[in-house]
Amino acid sequence: MRLVAVKKCLSFLLQKDSRYGKIMAQSSTSTGKKLIRIDIVADSVCPFCFMGKRNLDKAIAESKDQFDFEIKWHPFFLEPSAPKEGVKKREFYEKKFGSRAQGMLARMAEIFRNIGLEYDMSGLTGNTLDSHRLIYFAGKQSADKQHNLVDELSKGYFTQGKYIGDREFLLECARKVGVEGAAEFLENPNNGVKEVNEELEKYSANISGVPHYTINGKHQLSGGQPPEVFMRAFQGAAK
Repeated sequence: MRLVAVKKCLSFLLQKDSRYGKIMAQSSTSTGKKLIRIDIVADSVCPFCFMGKRNLDKAIAESKDQFDFEIKWHPFFLEPSAPKEGVKKREFYEKKFGSRAQGMLARMAEIFRNIGLEYDMSGLTGNTLDSHRLIYFAGKQSADKQHNLVDELSKGYFTQGKYIGDREFLLECARKVGVEGAAEFLENPNNGVKEVNEELEKYSANISGVPHYTINGKHQLSGGQPPEVFMRAFQGAAK
């Protein structure tokens, strides 16, 4: 198993400088629209992944008259060795980034305000494997459920102080978006692990940070891009 750990997602905070929509893909033959396939590599505790998702949703809403969309989420581990029991967020950032942590947290709060959300520093952070197992499982049921689950997980973790490794929180998110059989699936700790590792090898081995987007298999973007960047990429990928 090859796990990639990077600091780019959070170290960007040192710089000074839609909700849900129906995204199930339809064939271009039935709608007359070109299909935009988007593969997203992300970690559940990456703030820029959440910001990028919200901006992507805006771009899709602005472009839905031109294109159909098929979106798939793939795993990444910013901290592969993070403890399953979790640690306090603030303590984790202070231990990892030292004197830089306070400025990073202030920058994070500013970023979230820019997308209409309040960042909550309470609660725990830690291992994200179970969240990726659940995201994989949701994707087996439908692309919409997977996409909406990512939003629920991110919203709870970043704005409500929920712990990404808490089983009840994961199941609550699954219920909200209609994922069936989540409790039984997560009960067995081996379910989904093989598939998550396979996706790590396929989609994450050659990238150095998240979020990372591949559009129609050829156009690539990284970071929490604004909606207009996604919209330009859609146009380029459709040519």
